[in-house]
Amino acid sequence: MPDIKTMDIVQKIFDNKSDIDTNSTERLVTDLLNGTDDGELFQEYSISENVVFDDGNIKNASKDISKGFGLRAIMGDATAYAHSSEIDKESLLKAGKTVSAIKSGYEGTTNISKGTNRTKNLPLYSNDNILDDFTFGQKIELLQKIDSYLRSKDNRVKQVSASIAGEWQAIQIIRNNGFRTADIRPLVRLNVSVIVEKDGRMERGSYGSGGRYSYDTFFDEKTWKNSADKALKQAVVNLDAIALKAGEMDIVLSAGWPGIILHEAIGHGLEGDCNRKKTSAFSELMGKQIATKEVTVVDDGTLEGRRGSLNIDDEGTPTECTTLIENGILKSYMHDRQNADLMGHKYTGNGRRESYEYQPIPRMTNTYMLNGNAEPDSIISSVKDGLYAVSFGGGQVDTTSGKFVFSASEAYKIENGKIQYPVKGATLIGNGPDVLKKIRAIGNDFALDDGIGTCGKDGQGVPVGVGQPTLLVSDITVGGTEF
Repeated sequence: MPDIKTMDIVQKIFDNKSDIDTNSTERLVTDLLNGTDDGELFQEYSISENVVFDDGNIKNASKDISKGFGLRAIMGDATAYAHSSEIDKESLLKAGKTVSAIKSGYEGTTNISKGTNRTKNLPLYSNDNILDDFTFGQKIELLQKIDSYLRSKDNRVKQVSASIAGEWQAIQIIRNNGFRTADIRPLVRLNVSVIVEKDGRMERGSYGSGGRYSYDTFFDEKTWKNSADKALKQAVVNLDAIALKAGEMDIVLSAGWPGIILHEAIGHGLEGDCNRKKTSAFSELMGKQIATKEVTVVDDGTLEGRRGSLNIDDEGTPTECTTLIENGILKSYMHDRQNADLMGHKYTGNGRRESYEYQPIPRMTNTYMLNGNAEPDSIISSVKDGLYAVSFGGGQVDTTSGKFVFSASEAYKIENGKIQYPVKGATLIGNGPDVLKKIRAIGNDFALDDGIGTCGKDGQGVPVGVGQPTLLVSDITVGGTEF
């Protein structure tokens, strides 16, 4: 459970935002949800800001305040949900009247607006309002420094875009059994994008980092220069990239961000809702061997300061480290309360929502593959003809079949065990369940991504983390642009 200080801060926020205090709200929620199987009141108050500095000018500067609540009632596999941007007794009563219709068979979403493994009570991030740590002028100055640094470092730089964004979110969750919990969540992100030109050819590179911590990290010169350098490196590498010939080949995925393939092609298929409905490629495979025996994958919402971490999920369940695949065997799905109850499984702290306007659904937090024993250099040297993929851009996945398509934003050709030259237009095409069985080597260099992931599902976006060590996957179809 969150610490008492956080609970007190959040209670005061919502007592001030409503004409009904928290103690009275608790009693009202109990009355409104009486006779339902489950449900909750989710209250949210958030402040967000975004500053974009593009090509020497302030392109955008915004600061927004959002508040509201969502009231959910559950009966079996049906849900009724009502939300409002007005946090007051009148709106709450209207929402209660709406969701109570579920007792007569109604389910849906209406806009009213005018058990865990976690045993330690250790907060994963600060509850301070990190948005006030630096002034608007200081944030602009930081972005100007990044712009000047990149232009002075390489005369091929033609355009620089840098942005800094932050959010401070307070939530309170009340259920009809007298349960109340709360959380305060900071979230920051720094993005750098650069365009370079050489002999009339222009290429772009980008890099981002972030997490649940303060802006202090970004104002450290070593940190922002590292972000700028990595964006520039990617752009410069792509200047010399050549077209890749399509075909089936061995793929070496570097440590860290390439874990996005694991997240998309495998992780979504291990979320509870699609397995309860039997629409996942992994449905009814619990306890079965679904990967090579060296593969262990976890979803861990308890990592301090990470983008996908949460003290509690959006239903009030403490997050945990859930082992999904252990030594190649499917061990668990990721659950919210409703799907866990319906399947007879335990809660895993994966009930998440984008905001008060949405119902919680099973979502990943920080999903990653654990270390193996192989040296990364030995993995590369074992490949006669293949691809070394360092970073990925867009991609598409069909959760039901596990089929995926991902575009590499930085990749290199491997020939005779050596990285030879950068390539462009590489697209990985495959099937998640098949990939798990084609992993031939797992490195000992595990790394998490740098904090840029946002996961989309059912129209909702939530911050997530990914990670993995260097992996060798055999016989993957690679689309190319060489004709």
